[in-house]
Formats: sequence, C-alpha cells, structure tokens
Amino acid sequence: MNSSPYAVALATPVLSIAGTSTVFPVRRVYCVGRNYVEHIREMKEGDERDLPFFFQKPSDSVVQDGAELAYPSCTEDFQHEIELVVAIGKDASNVSVDDALEHVFGYAVGIDMTRRDRQREARERMLPWEIGKAFDESAPCGPLHPVEQTGHFSKGAIGLSVNGQPRQKGDLSQMIWNVPEIIANLSTQYVLKAGDVIFTGTPAGVGPVEPGDRIEGTIDGLGAIHFSIGNRSY
Repeated sequence: MNSSPYAVALATPVLSIAGTSTVFPVRRVYCVGRNYVEHIREMKEGDERDLPFFFQKPSDSVVQDGAELAYPSCTEDFQHEIELVVAIGKDASNVSVDDALEHVFGYAVGIDMTRRDRQREARERMLPWEIGKAFDESAPCGPLHPVEQTGHFSKGAIGLSVNGQPRQKGDLSQMIWNVPEIIANLSTQYVLKAGDVIFTGTPAGVGPVEPGDRIEGTIDGLGAIHFSIGNRSY
C-alpha cells in the first residue's frame, strides 16, 4: 500500500555538482532576454538601453550534459543560445547589487534552446513566449561549479560550436547587465529561493540546428557542455 500523501509520483529535476556525487535540485528556471548588444542587433529587436526583462522555463526542461535532445514538434527553426547560468543558494528578496553575489551557489554552462519561428510569431502577435522558449528539453545545462572553487564571473570567453564549426563567440564582460545587477533586479520581482537558476543571456551568432548535429558550449573556467540533436520524438 502506498503511504505517500501524493496522488502521483513526480521526479525532481536536478543538476550535477562538479567533482561531487551530490546534486542540486532545480526549483525555477529564469532567463534574461536581450543582454548582449550584438545579439540585440542581429535579432533586430529591442533597445540597447532597455532594462533587463525575464521569462521562465519549466524546471523539468533542464537536461544534463551528454544528453541527446529530441528535435521538438511545432518548429522548423530550432536554435541554440549559449549562456552563463547562475545557481541561487539562499533566499534573495529586494537585495542590493552590492549584496547580490552573496546569494550565488555556483555557475554552469547552459544553452537556451528556442523554437525561433514560434517565438517570432508570438512577439509579432504580442503573445507570451512560452511556445518558443518554455518547452521540453529546452534548457541543457552542464555541471554546477560552486563559487568557493571558481569565484565569480564578470569576464571570460563564451562560445558555441556545431559539428566542430564555431557559431557563437563572445565574452561575459559584454553583458549589458552583469550578474549582481541581474540578481538584484530579478529579486524585486520574485523572491529568489535556493534551487533557482538564472540563464543570463546570449552573445551574437545564434542559429539553427538539425537532427544529427553535435553541439559544444564552453565558458572559460567552467569547462564545456556537450549534447546532440536526435530525431523528432514528440
């Protein structure tokens, strides 16, 4: 007889922690939009002086390093966006920029996978972005590196290649809004909790992937994430 008070069993999404056997439970996934000037220009949207804005992905969209992602339904333009990921280690509500980094558990390499055609349609019709951003397997993320081991990141090369060919290349210093500014701003809109992760925006060079493609994303000091694109399965 099942003694659990829950009607159904649910898995808790987790990220591995580099060099350990422990895992980091994922509560929420926040993403920062339009945080690199050259990406704003290539997308031909927004203003380079805009305040940061945020959207969310479901926590179970997180996929760990080495996975094969299904090519999703409802798109003919499935694109990659490499990003620095910040993991929150303790509650943050209305924190100052000066205090924001005290709430960081660690950092990782992440990819914001996007149904670009659906995102553009939603934007043009002034509809929410969920169909373009918040879908299954849309948030691949490498192992978390605790801040005690890496320190904080304000600069460093960030890049992505597809089948060994460079696609995205930039530096974390090019972010319009840096990590403490992102955390401080986001904490005025939500109470950030331990287990939250924040994708901090992508440099220029985003583009499509196809079934069979192999993707590698790297950030100096955080190593690499590798995954591949499989066939349509949902």
